[in-house]
Amino acid sequence: MALDQSFVGRTYPPTPAYEVGREKIREFAEAVGDANPAYVEPEAAKALGYPDVIAPPTFVFSITFKAAGQVVRDPQLGLDYSRVVHGDQKFAYTRPVRAGDRLTVTSTIETIKSLAGNDIVDVRGEVHDESGEHVVTAWTKLVARAAEEA
Repeated sequence: MALDQSFVGRTYPPTPAYEVGREKIREFAEAVGDANPAYVEPEAAKALGYPDVIAPPTFVFSITFKAAGQVVRDPQLGLDYSRVVHGDQKFAYTRPVRAGDRLTVTSTIETIKSLAGNDIVDVRGEVHDESGEHVVTAWTKLVARAAEEA
């Protein structure tokens, strides 16, 4: 069943603040195999002009995907999460995520499409720090696969 197009443009409340820690950045950098010293050594980050270590570009996915959960769990939208796969991800940065940032995410449904029985939802997550400064915009494509025919 196709999702309701009237949800396009719906914005959900900002998430509680997520405090970015050095250890989380280090763990993420190790997990993705990125040995950039600016991700683990404060001195290396400071040499690049940052006040503390910075996060790899895809680090923010962990908080923006969690924030997109507000969309997924919206009972009025009716998205069947048991059939959802992650379709795509992209980011547009104003500045890198840094250790010590307290970030909130505001999610908005940008598009809803139906293609070959699959529901496709594009969610834009606007990430801001505690001073209200924009840090990054993340776009997440969720695909709810069509039910298999019996």
